[in-house]
Amino acid sequence: MPSSTTTTPSYGTQKPIFLATHPRACSTAFERVMMTRSDDALVCLHEPFGDAFYYGPERLGRRFDGEGMRGVREGSGFAEVTFADVVRGIEEARKGAELENKRIFIKDITHYLLPPTPSHTSQLAPSLSFPRKGYGTLSSSSSEDHTNPTVLPLHILRRYQFTFLIRHPRRAIPSYYRCCVPPLSAATGFDYFRADEAGYRELRVFLEFLLEKGVVSREELCVVDADDLLDAPEAVMRRYCEAVGFDFRVGMLRWGEGGDGCGEKFEKWKGFHEDAIGSVGLRPRGKKQEKSEEEEYQGWVQKYRKEGADLIRETAEKNLEDYEFLKQFKMVI
Repeated sequence: MPSSTTTTPSYGTQKPIFLATHPRACSTAFERVMMTRSDDALVCLHEPFGDAFYYGPERLGRRFDGEGMRGVREGSGFAEVTFADVVRGIEEARKGAELENKRIFIKDITHYLLPPTPSHTSQLAPSLSFPRKGYGTLSSSSSEDHTNPTVLPLHILRRYQFTFLIRHPRRAIPSYYRCCVPPLSAATGFDYFRADEAGYRELRVFLEFLLEKGVVSREELCVVDADDLLDAPEAVMRRYCEAVGFDFRVGMLRWGEGGDGCGEKFEKWKGFHEDAIGSVGLRPRGKKQEKSEEEEYQGWVQKYRKEGADLIRETAEKNLEDYEFLKQFKMVI
């Protein structure tokens, strides 16, 4: 007969859960759900690789690049953060979590890990590489890294249990554009839109590489579509937790406004997470009248004028193929 008591799973021996996504995929709402378990089961890390990507000496992002942006980088507090520092910080957090029988949950943007100009050879971060004896040049730590599109060695990528979150580009791109123009740009510090930060191509390249190297398998591949999350949050989160070996509780979908310390965790990315910070839970969204693509475009024209609307439409169309590729793997609810 089944036991009448419930045994709490032991999280300490399991890999950190890594939710890999692109900007404006409702990932912060997803993260807030997981943060409700910070007291008893999880240590949640919010976009740790963004520090090295935007501000550190190995930065890949060009938004704050150049001498003229030195003040912004130094003012961030992350100007000296390398990718090795981030990896080390995650490992220290994991060790601390194990002492409390907790598991690590990481939510991060995938393009923070990929150089903006892909190469057919390894482009590992210098801080995670070592000199090749006798040559004095940076070398991969493994022959498997020869085609690695990321700055993290494959042996480090194998430490994490990767899952994925996607959103249709006609939803995500205008949301990201909004964060990069007035009035919201005054809070975010992102004062212009960069189409190369959309993130779909990087997410696809990353997923394909992980499949090729067996870091994830097609049988266990876990891809969540934001539309499903918004329509059926309980069903999606229940399936997601099952996929990563974590016990789901219905209470994870409800939290108090400004609770669980989320404001402090999201402080470094002001302006991007206000909706999630001010929310009190995740419930099924109501039915909305479907708009045609032309109606959507005209709505963008009203908000951002024709120039902005054209840029949004062009960027969304460029990323649609990669989104559709990723969507074929999505979790079926």
